[in-house]
Amino acid sequence: MDVLVVGAGEMGTWFGRTLAAERDDVSVAVTDLDSDAADRAADALEGRSVPATTDERFDLACFAVPIPAVESAVESWADHADRALVDVTGVMEPALQAMAAAAPDRERVSFHPLFAPARAPGNVAVVADAPGPTTDGVRAALADAGNALFETSAADHDEAMETVQARAHAAVLAFGLAAEDVSEEFHTPVSEALFDLVGRVAHNEPRVYADIQETFRGAEDVAEAAGRLADADAEGFADLYRSVGDRDWTTGATEREDHTDSS
Repeated sequence: MDVLVVGAGEMGTWFGRTLAAERDDVSVAVTDLDSDAADRAADALEGRSVPATTDERFDLACFAVPIPAVESAVESWADHADRALVDVTGVMEPALQAMAAAAPDRERVSFHPLFAPARAPGNVAVVADAPGPTTDGVRAALADAGNALFETSAADHDEAMETVQARAHAAVLAFGLAAEDVSEEFHTPVSEALFDLVGRVAHNEPRVYADIQETFRGAEDVAEAAGRLADADAEGFADLYRSVGDRDWTTGATEREDHTDSS
């Protein structure tokens, strides 16, 4: 299977590497507006780079571009794929709409790996808009690499990203902006975990996080919630605290414990 990866970043490289590692019949080509980046990604994948002016055709095109660029990338490259289009951009409704408009007669599936490539494998959200044998092969390769694929809808995925990405990132970065340096011995379990989260979030590509905020919107909600806490009197703060504690924050059956320490 001849695969074209549109976008030479970490996620596009991860996609091409995973497919090539799990299938003997895969050859990978990479294209990017930055031809040097395309060359580097192609070298890492033991594949080849192709220029934007190519007239080559491929079995499958994978769009691994920044969220704001997905529609223009699909419009530019969809006709180079004879069988299937997929994306790993992180936004599903716009990506699927663009792929359906550009290639109504081809297979179309949106994948969202819910992890940084360095932390692979992990959970991968899947919306199979127009599945078929080619995209089924991609799904099998991702699963064989140890990823846990689960099906969802584009609307449910994009709504979930408002919390698990946009609001989560905004909350962590807001803490990072507000926090001051403290000696290690002063840390509580909660503050230590928050400092670790800031370190994990704040040492990546800023543009990616900016694109997520612009697409899914989260900072306003976090700011509004923080404002409610800041403006509340003691009784109102306690009510807000209880409203949070009354929710079930577990993903399993573990009962919530009462915590009365200084954490």
